[in-house]
Amino acid sequence: MPSLLTALSPLDGRYASSADRLRPYFSEHALIRTRVRVEIAWLRALAAEPAIRELKPFSPATAGALRRLVAEFSERDGEHIKNIETQTNHDVKAIEYWLKGRLGNNPEVQRSLEFIHFACTSEDINNLSYSLMLAESRAEVMLPRLDELIAALAAMAHRYARVPMLSRTHGQPASPTTLGKEMANFVHRLRRARERIAAVALLGKVNGAVGNYNAHVVAYPGIDWERFCRRFVERLGLVFNPYTTQIEPHDCFAELFDAYAGANGVLLGLDRDIWGYVSLGYFRQRPKAGEVGSSTMPHKVNPIDFENSEGNIGVANALLRHLAEKLPVSRWQRDLSDSTALRNSGSALGHTLLAWGACLRGLGKLEADARRLAEDLDANWEVLAEPVQQVMRRYGVPGAYEKLKALSRGRRLERRQLAAFIRRLPIPDAAKKRLLALTPATYVGRAAELARRI
Repeated sequence: MPSLLTALSPLDGRYASSADRLRPYFSEHALIRTRVRVEIAWLRALAAEPAIRELKPFSPATAGALRRLVAEFSERDGEHIKNIETQTNHDVKAIEYWLKGRLGNNPEVQRSLEFIHFACTSEDINNLSYSLMLAESRAEVMLPRLDELIAALAAMAHRYARVPMLSRTHGQPASPTTLGKEMANFVHRLRRARERIAAVALLGKVNGAVGNYNAHVVAYPGIDWERFCRRFVERLGLVFNPYTTQIEPHDCFAELFDAYAGANGVLLGLDRDIWGYVSLGYFRQRPKAGEVGSSTMPHKVNPIDFENSEGNIGVANALLRHLAEKLPVSRWQRDLSDSTALRNSGSALGHTLLAWGACLRGLGKLEADARRLAEDLDANWEVLAEPVQQVMRRYGVPGAYEKLKALSRGRRLERRQLAAFIRRLPIPDAAKKRLLALTPATYVGRAAELARRI
């Protein structure tokens, strides 16, 4: 077995520990085990059907033995199946042969061995296996990690709800906001992205070689196979798809991968924004004892977690977008191009998980620098040209925009200059008083309120 140092993929090398949570769902062993789980579930469903007289319901002891075969499925079992595959050159057929070998010593199952993989194409097993892997990894790994990230951002939104900050549009000083409100924006977007991920229904089918129950009907013409298969798929916790070719068309996989990519797109904006705020000095990063920021510059504390997150988002979304575009497209009733593409599901979600974890780690190191934020605000009084102009408009002062443009565009405006301009305005004294009391730090609208309620 390769070591961490000789692994070809960083998910199995440098970042192995960060990707470990997904191995029970997307490793080769996990795929084989899930296929075994589906094959046994199918056998048990057939045995429970009274119309299949040649196959009797299993006793509680045998049913328990079948469950244990899945629960105790080991790496050695997986290796045995892989050895069979070297002869069959077919991964699902190897599982069928392994099951027949393992169950052949059970007298109760022995007479039922030919019902293993009965009427199935390999894609009946595969589509259900991948849907289960994607559904369970979503519920048990991906969404809980995204929830941690959203919670950390929401806590920052609340903590910094009233901390004023100079905005930048087009990279230039603009109307102030608060640091918490900017975090709240991402909380809202990520919550919507999470809902989209969670809402994708994962489908399944078990209708044979071209989706018409051909083999099922020939063997047992009296059974309502569509009803039977719908019940089987739904008992697995999936949504039944009644119309397919040999393969379930993977539209739901495409929707899910696209939803993950959408969440990553939001996170990419967060990574870059925070990187910029660190560069401006709005955030300080707490140094970690023993860490080195540069091999030659001892003072450096770099925003590497956000850079790591950004890089992994790029890799993840390249895979996710490809899978979303490729998987729904198959020639005629089936080609094999989806099979090799689907094996990259774990890699796509692995890099996504790395990105989420790196961002979360980075957020935990941040501390707002209130002094630096205040300095930047105090150096840009020209941002108050906007509110002054709006009050002028309210009281019918002609050319309000043009007058402020002449005063402020492309130049720094000092407080005393703005105050002198306001005092000369033909507006009520109460309005003048309110404008004269305004500062860049207090011109934040409802930002604090919006941040606190997120």
